Amino acid sequence: MDIEPKIMEKSHSELAKDYFKEGYNCSQAVFLAFCEELNMDFETAAKLSSSFGGGMGRLREVCGAVSGMFMVAGMIYGYTDPKDQKTKAEHYERIQYLAREFTEKNHSIICRELLGLKDGIDSPVPEARTAEYYKKRPCAELVGIAADIMEKYLSEHSVESL
Repeated sequence: MDIEPKIMEKSHSELAKDYFKEGYNCSQAVFLAFCEELNMDFETAAKLSSSFGGGMGRLREVCGAVSGMFMVAGMIYGYTDPKDQKTKAEHYERIQYLAREFTEKNHSIICRELLGLKDGIDSPVPEARTAEYYKKRPCAELVGIAADIMEKYLSEHSVESL
């Protein structure tokens, strides 16, 4: 497979939008925008985040852009000791903060609500990415917003200070 990461001359928001417009799902678009900082190869990052598009496999639950943002936060700030309640609580507080930031800008973190869809599971078959698709879906903008929130958080919260 010949997958190459993008050169970091663009903001994470711009990269995420570009990845989405290339056909990556919303979760992949956000996660891939940060794969260099995560020291993760592009193909692994694409596979790891592939299940969360369309609100988790088109179930239309938590927005994939939000899931991608949470995955970045987990890779950078996440905990590994299941008995470390303090670190676990701090991380969950961080995730709730990121969710609030996204909700303030977009009214929800739920895919079906963001897209104005009815309740229920969507077809597992993704829609073709046509000009009409991009006109009716705010997803490219949402991945940019999620990446921007994550980039801002990273700039304000160094790993060393944790």
